[in-house]
Amino acid sequence: MRKSFVFLIGFVIYAGLMWFYLFQGADSALPGHLKGSAADPAVFMTDRELELSTGFSRIKDFLYFISVPLEWLIYLFVLGFGLSKWFRKASSGLTKFSIVHTGIYVLLLSFASWLLTFPLRYYSFTVSKSYNISVQSFHSWMRDGLVDFWISWLLTTVMVAVMYWLIKKYEKRWWVFAWLLSIPFTVFLYFIQPVVIDPLYNKFYPLQDEALKEKILDIAERADIPAENVYEVNMSEKTNALNAYVNGIGSNLRIVLWDTTLNKLTDNQVLFVMAHEMGHYVMNHLYWNLISSIVLSFLGLWLGNIIYRKWIEKYGKAWGIKGVGDIAALPALLLIFSLLSFAVSPVENAVSRKAERDADLYAIQMTNNPKAAVGAFQELATVSLSEVNPPKVVKWFLYGHPTMLERLHFLESYKTSKTTE
Repeated sequence: MRKSFVFLIGFVIYAGLMWFYLFQGADSALPGHLKGSAADPAVFMTDRELELSTGFSRIKDFLYFISVPLEWLIYLFVLGFGLSKWFRKASSGLTKFSIVHTGIYVLLLSFASWLLTFPLRYYSFTVSKSYNISVQSFHSWMRDGLVDFWISWLLTTVMVAVMYWLIKKYEKRWWVFAWLLSIPFTVFLYFIQPVVIDPLYNKFYPLQDEALKEKILDIAERADIPAENVYEVNMSEKTNALNAYVNGIGSNLRIVLWDTTLNKLTDNQVLFVMAHEMGHYVMNHLYWNLISSIVLSFLGLWLGNIIYRKWIEKYGKAWGIKGVGDIAALPALLLIFSLLSFAVSPVENAVSRKAERDADLYAIQMTNNPKAAVGAFQELATVSLSEVNPPKVVKWFLYGHPTMLERLHFLESYKTSKTTE
């Protein structure tokens, strides 16, 4: 319990230091040689938009950097104050069936975490509303949050039930079998997401603009993408932000445009955005993402198992945990996986930024319209209040895409090089 208070004090100090870094110490000044270029936000944003962009980005980044360690603190709190063993006792007293016992335990743990993080999530929602990024009602926001909660609960219950069954049956090699089972499960999720999970949040329907749809499908045909339709999603009910994507695998492949993107961008700008998304498919980024998640899950389970055993051996008695097969140890396992995920995120983001740069290059070669490409990213930055040149730490941990500074400079340089050829 004393250690829990030590961690709480450490969290407060960390939050203060992170606030100082983001709001006072971080350097996000535009390099001198890019002033007046297409990458200079002063060229395409008003003074008010620049001010809002900086303010919104700083708050959003700060909320991320405190939400992650807050999750760790909650797991430690649940373990240190004996809540986990109470959850185990309460859930086992209600049923004799293992899977139901697991489901009730996961429900209690998930609800405790949801409740403790609700103020931060609600504040994030109000910030997005105040900066006019979100236009979603509180009722709609809560509905999406509850959908998230129950989907997460269902998936977590299945994974935890299987995992702890494996731990009890194959105590030393459980993580190998867990990894092998995770492969078809991950592929299954990739396959069903566009047609089962995504429609739980929004309405999808064929693109209404037939002329634009034909142009997009023409690019898809040139890219050898087996798409027969383009889908539009009514995101304008929730946000002013712009987005488009290609997701799913096999017969469930979907080309999707947010209606906000259609409302804000010209047809040529939309074609560049869609060519970028198709570039991910053409260069097999979807499959590489799948493969990398499988490889990382192997490494995470292997290393996680080693740390998990050492933690239970060292702290299990103090936490009231009976052994590695005790479901009351789940918060420790989730904490370990969260720590490992956070530690590897800068590497994952660096790889993702390279893939995004390649997709930008593919799109500009496919559409041959640098002006539309530059205009699309400038509009995206303005509408979303994106910080053009974020602090380095923010880029390392949060940016799976190149910064707007990098993307706009790259596209302008490409335009210049083509003009002089």
